[in-house]
Amino acid sequence: MAVDELQAIIQRCQILEEADFKGEDFNLFQVAGQKCLEDGYAAQLLEVIQNEKNKVIVKNMGWNLVSPLVRCILMYKQEDDKREHCLKILDQLAQLCNPKELVLGLLEQIEQTSGEQVCQTVLLLLRPLQTVLLKLQHKKAYSVGLSLAMIMNQLTPLPVPYTKQQIQEDKLGLCQCCPAVVEFAKPFVNEVVKNMEKSSEYNGTELKEELLKFCMKSLEYPLLTAQLEQLEGIEEHPFRHFATEIIDILWDIREVIPLVFSYRKGRCPDWENEEFADIERKNSADSLACLSYLVFVQHFGIDRFPVVFSSSYLLQCNMMHIEVLLKRTEESVLSKGLDLLESSLLRVEDNGLLRQYLEFRDFINVPQDLVKVMTLCPMEHLRKKSLSILQLFIDKFDAEGKYTLFRCLLKTSNHAGVEGYIIKNIKDQIHLSLTKTRDNIWFTGHHLISLLDLVLLLPEGAETDLLQNSDRIMASLNLLRYLVIKDGESDNQTGVWTTLAKIEQNFLKPLHVGLNMSKAHYEAEIKNKKENRKEAHSSSTVCSVSVSGERMPAMTTEVQLQVLHSALFTFDLIESVLARVEELIEAKVKAGMDENR
Repeated sequence: MAVDELQAIIQRCQILEEADFKGEDFNLFQVAGQKCLEDGYAAQLLEVIQNEKNKVIVKNMGWNLVSPLVRCILMYKQEDDKREHCLKILDQLAQLCNPKELVLGLLEQIEQTSGEQVCQTVLLLLRPLQTVLLKLQHKKAYSVGLSLAMIMNQLTPLPVPYTKQQIQEDKLGLCQCCPAVVEFAKPFVNEVVKNMEKSSEYNGTELKEELLKFCMKSLEYPLLTAQLEQLEGIEEHPFRHFATEIIDILWDIREVIPLVFSYRKGRCPDWENEEFADIERKNSADSLACLSYLVFVQHFGIDRFPVVFSSSYLLQCNMMHIEVLLKRTEESVLSKGLDLLESSLLRVEDNGLLRQYLEFRDFINVPQDLVKVMTLCPMEHLRKKSLSILQLFIDKFDAEGKYTLFRCLLKTSNHAGVEGYIIKNIKDQIHLSLTKTRDNIWFTGHHLISLLDLVLLLPEGAETDLLQNSDRIMASLNLLRYLVIKDGESDNQTGVWTTLAKIEQNFLKPLHVGLNMSKAHYEAEIKNKKENRKEAHSSSTVCSVSVSGERMPAMTTEVQLQVLHSALFTFDLIESVLARVEELIEAKVKAGMDENR
């Protein structure tokens, strides 16, 4: 019987001194104890562990029982008495065993678990692990750091519940596990806080560094990808609670301000392998970006944040974090970047940012990233939001800043729709300049002429794909029409009349030629399709067509004809606006000549 075997080993070891225990004794104790657990004699094993006479034996050999104990606890149902006995044995081992050996035994179990049992195992072992760590006298910081790193490394592969239903179901237990890990860390946080209160010179023990690493890891996972908005029907959102606790720890160890306002490059480990160093820098950047989101969007811990920083300075500090978030493609991360940018911009007054801010690399990169979201993101609500935020970003700059930003976006966006949007903004700024009593030198005169050189031209002359560039062309024609109507030749505030010959040469004449070529090409295509349809005696023939240089999906001849007619309609629309612009120019020139007679 397993219990008898265990008792025999115990009796033999009771007469030995602690130093006389041999490897064979450890093995026999482990095998007998494991058999007791597997055969259902947990209650009898508990009595052996609790017996005062066996204290020295348990201290030295008890940690070997951790592995079979964990297996049995996870196997038994919640209400099973045997499970309760196993839990009491685990608590006894935490009190009696050699702390150093038991820490390694517990961490080994956490490291070996996987899949659905990760959170169950972590939740099971957190309390005994905390008990043992608190008893350590030497290398406590190292052991705490190792424990937290091991736990987070095991949790990281698990998918983060995102929707309300996923959070409520919590299939893998992550929503329970994250708050429990914070509770596990709290005694060590309190220890650091007490030391900091005792000495004003206390600025970074090893334990504080390990807690900081844990917080940084938690910001990267799960908080970076977690859904952190309040959800109806969930009284205490697990990840919002977890985020609050992490921010509180960072405030308690006095790390929020240094983290928010710097990359802390000096705090990253020195890796000989450059690939590892790059991974570390990326993870650190992700964590810092998430921290800024939590503080400035979700307002976690904001009541402890000093109210001494200007809104423009906070925007400047957040831009590097915003850039990190906007480079990602996951909805949960990308939306955080947009929210952080929007929140930061709303604090700034319209026209309050000087052009000099655009000398910072982030202030140029972020609007370009917004353009990529607007044009490439598959999620419509994020595309729309990025467009509204781009307009908000434009509105915050002074006239010179807007001017510089427009030039940059016209040169870098490579998207006709975006270019058309920027040209409309240019038109709005010109209108403000012409209707204000105070002159705006950036959207009149020689500065505007330089900007118009980028606007009123066809990128590839008459060979430009007019259909693909129709948004830009229509916006340019509308701008030119506005200039001709609003700015008389005699006033010439905008300078458009001075550069009219250049506009005709670079824009209007090539546009005429391009329209004629494009219309002829599409009319010929329509004619061919109709002839092919007659020959096939069927309107359901499936074939393909190229539009704007791109092969379109297979479609019936009827659908192809609709596409081609739509293109012709676009050309007719451009041609009608072009004709109207030329009529206005001719009328204004003629009126000017009549006045001079």
